[in-house]
Amino acid sequence: MPERAGVRAGPPRAELRQVVVPLPGASASTDAIFILMRRLRSPLVLLLIVFAVDVFGLTLMPGTDASGAPHHLTIFDAFYVMSYTATTIGFGELPYEFSLAQRMWVTFSIYSSVVVWAFTLGSLFGLFGDRAFQDAVRLQRIARQVRLLREPFLIIAGYGQMGQKIAETLDAQGRRLVIVDQDAHALDQLTGGKLSIDVPGIDGDIRDPRTLTLAGLGHSHCEGVLAMTHDDSVNLAAVMAVQLLRPEVPVYARANDPAIAASMHDFGADGVINPYDRFGEYLILRLQRPTTYRLVTWLLAPYDTPLEPRRGAVPSGRWVVASDDHFGSEIATDLREAGIAVELVQPDAPLPDLDSVVGLVAGASDENGNLALAARARLANPEVFLSVRASSEGLVPLLTAFAPDSVFIPARLTAEEALARVIAPDFWEFFRFAFNQDEDWARALLDRLVNRQGEGSPISRRFVLDLAHAPGAMKWLSHHELKLGDLLRDPDHREQPIALVPLILTRGAEDVFAPPDDLLLRPGDEIVVAGHDAAMDVLDHTLFHPDAVEYVATGNVVPATWIFRKLSPRVQDA
Repeated sequence: MPERAGVRAGPPRAELRQVVVPLPGASASTDAIFILMRRLRSPLVLLLIVFAVDVFGLTLMPGTDASGAPHHLTIFDAFYVMSYTATTIGFGELPYEFSLAQRMWVTFSIYSSVVVWAFTLGSLFGLFGDRAFQDAVRLQRIARQVRLLREPFLIIAGYGQMGQKIAETLDAQGRRLVIVDQDAHALDQLTGGKLSIDVPGIDGDIRDPRTLTLAGLGHSHCEGVLAMTHDDSVNLAAVMAVQLLRPEVPVYARANDPAIAASMHDFGADGVINPYDRFGEYLILRLQRPTTYRLVTWLLAPYDTPLEPRRGAVPSGRWVVASDDHFGSEIATDLREAGIAVELVQPDAPLPDLDSVVGLVAGASDENGNLALAARARLANPEVFLSVRASSEGLVPLLTAFAPDSVFIPARLTAEEALARVIAPDFWEFFRFAFNQDEDWARALLDRLVNRQGEGSPISRRFVLDLAHAPGAMKWLSHHELKLGDLLRDPDHREQPIALVPLILTRGAEDVFAPPDDLLLRPGDEIVVAGHDAAMDVLDHTLFHPDAVEYVATGNVVPATWIFRKLSPRVQDA
């Protein structure tokens, strides 16, 4: 696999940014208030005027006190009477029984205030149904959710097939997310219960930097942006915005257009995924190095995915690529560069004679037409290698039953690679290294992984030998040697290794891929291991407990408590 771009967050990429500017502000926090005041201004002014007239008029109406002397209500008394009259239609006549004139004025006030209150409440209820006000309130709520996030989160731009698959996988791992999509109907799926965590969903154009600001690009806990929309220009806009506004934040983007992909690289994107170009690399790998293909696709698959069975070698010969867009030309170019004879045809044209054809790529934009084309080829030549392109996961049940030799779903391939880069960047570094190794190396590592942790695809994790993450190992290393293979032994049964395989050992600026078991560890070493999920907890136990480290290193069973260590004649307290 050719080198694309680094995925580790390094120093800020400031070559293109010449002036540091603040992120454009998002006005969602005040829009709702402004809309509310603007829409209710006239009803509230009218309500205040009518209430003031009612109160002032009541003070002018003549009345009598208990002795029959003339009496006028004070401003406070009139305000009190009109307040409970307007809300409850009366608690009585205070402080004295009203005169006829006062009762007539109160009657007028009742009807006038009821009409105005009805108008005001109607305007308020109408405002609640107003789309602009609803959007402003929703954005204000989302902005508050994002502002209150106190753990690392990722921004996913685009909630189509790729975005949904990525979001569901990250959500299953407990990662926090913020979703941005221009299609409000796509965001409605966030309420469908597929995600276990309440995820803020923003209906906005990612090309507007204010949308990224609202999504939390300026937040201190924003750990990355994934531009996974179906529009390459939108993804490029996201890359440019992140690079120029917050270049220290990693950004990963999908691009089908090679020119736009090149522009993304110019802007320093941490990862640019071109599924059409990448599928050609996988196809050539499948044909020329099948064991390496099994290894790398298995490593990229979701956790515990069964290992693909061994397939027979594909004989050399002529290939046919049927496509009606640039996908066909890219695949044909990849095959020709690998020394394979290729004939590029239109999917609606008659197929050439398939007797001498060893492989067919049904790569048109119509996924059902591709399946029909592959079926026609299989009937004509049952031995032909079939690769079928599908545009969605909806065709997967049919493809599973048809069982072609290779299936290309752009959204799936893009999502898998994006997840590999985001979930474990170090694992992606190893993946790129493994892509360029020979068959013997791949076969040895694949056998080691399968023997150690089974045929379900592994997960990976990086751990550091320091006091914060491995106090038990650090205590042992301060006086003794410790081999990598010993550290990965079972702390209960030393003869058995735990279900983990070391993939990378980083010491300073040097990476050692697939390090040997007899490698002596040093404080500060960073190790990436892959294997079974439960084995990660076993390794944690060893890293944190000195007695477990001594047992896996020497075989000496050390009592866990201080009292038993003192009572034991065989063990000296370290």
